[in-house]
Amino acid sequence: MSHRQYAVPASGRLVYGDPITTEHSTLIPVSRVRGDGSSAIGMFVVREKGTTWVPVIDADRIATIGVITGLIAATLGSLAVLRKPPWPDNLIRMSAPKRATD
Repeated sequence: MSHRQYAVPASGRLVYGDPITTEHSTLIPVSRVRGDGSSAIGMFVVREKGTTWVPVIDADRIATIGVITGLIAATLGSLAVLRKPPWPDNLIRMSAPKRATD
């Protein structure tokens, strides 16, 4: 057997865990399995009034997106100010006196 038979496609596949039953609801965990491991993506919550999907929120990914967005905004703002500053040009430009021509 070669190692290629154990490879999982890049898109991954979903794996449903064993149902966990509590007093009034049943939880079914869902994970995505890829070639580099697995990660939880959410769970189904089954109750008498219906079934709902609860996604897993990745706080690290949200924080990283926020930091990158801030860095891009700061860089673009700095470039705009360096190119053309918003403050007035306070240089005093003196021209040479004109010579009389004969």
